[in-house]
Amino acid sequence: MIFSAEYVLPGHPDKLCDAAVDSLVAAAQRLEKRALCALEAAVHRNSIFLTGRLACQGAEQIDIAAHVRSVFASAGYGGAWIPDPEGLEIHTDLCVGPLQENEAELRACSDDQSIVTGFAVDLPATNFLPVEHWLAHRLARALMELRATHPKLQLGPDGKLLVVYDESRSGLAAFSASLQQAAGASEIELNRAVRERVQHELEQCRASLGALDPSLPETFVINGCGNFNVGGPEADNGLSGKKLAVDAYGPRVPIGGGALSGKDFYKPDRAGALLARRLAKAVVLSGAARQCLATLAIFPGDTAFRIVSLAAEDGRCLDPRRWASLMDLRLEAAGDAWTGAADPVQLARHGHFTDPQLPWETIRF
Repeated sequence: MIFSAEYVLPGHPDKLCDAAVDSLVAAAQRLEKRALCALEAAVHRNSIFLTGRLACQGAEQIDIAAHVRSVFASAGYGGAWIPDPEGLEIHTDLCVGPLQENEAELRACSDDQSIVTGFAVDLPATNFLPVEHWLAHRLARALMELRATHPKLQLGPDGKLLVVYDESRSGLAAFSASLQQAAGASEIELNRAVRERVQHELEQCRASLGALDPSLPETFVINGCGNFNVGGPEADNGLSGKKLAVDAYGPRVPIGGGALSGKDFYKPDRAGALLARRLAKAVVLSGAARQCLATLAIFPGDTAFRIVSLAAEDGRCLDPRRWASLMDLRLEAAGDAWTGAADPVQLARHGHFTDPQLPWETIRF
């Protein structure tokens, strides 16, 4: 079986938008735990557009421009890499203000419908994620570090990679990376540095996975379209919520619901995705299945998710009634537990399921 997965760096236009709206989610939650956030962003060149609702006590005092500029700066923009965060044109059409009367209590009820999926496979070394998705994330983090460790490469903040994983031989069948690099910088040195870093990471991954073949594939492409100097929003427009497969489990696993970023942890799309992941992971950890795809649904006005199906690797369907009694699937419980428990900006950039230390990733029976 051949599986593929991709990951993008924090300077990618879509991830800039995800991080920008999540920076506002974080700001609102610091002011009021049950803040209501339903935000989206679009970026092109040096203009970013923010829309939606930002409701909490003191919402009018949030310095939206400062948060957005900080996201661009921390992603690596400024200096030689445009857009300059200080020169951003920030346009908003936001409903900003306090929650309405009794609205905080109503956060326990779903204000929308949602179908969400969660996935886990019996691979503790990958934090129970598909191998190709875990490899794409790990290799992307390693290549992102080249900006700091190899300054002579003159790398920019934008980039992406794609891995093709051959499960039959437990190794990469193909690899591609596109990394923003200043014009005139050595493409040969970039190729060498990337090959060395990927080789090192694969050898480290073999120590964890055991069976992984650390050999570099014959198809190994770096900046396949030539020099990648003009990148980020200057080269392409971006939109929040576009990298749904990256944010979930890669294209092998069906996705449901909507975007995670830009929404508070009482919103059904975000809360439900975390609950579905916990449920799938609990099934695998219990030994009931080697792999589980959990599908949950919630209707407008519901206070808890209902289990639609729990599918094992061999097509078996586990009894939802047994599992529903073992896990709290209430929307309110999710929001109360996870609001403020992690930095939403880092979640936007690096994923909700890649770090085993995140609170929803810890399963105790």
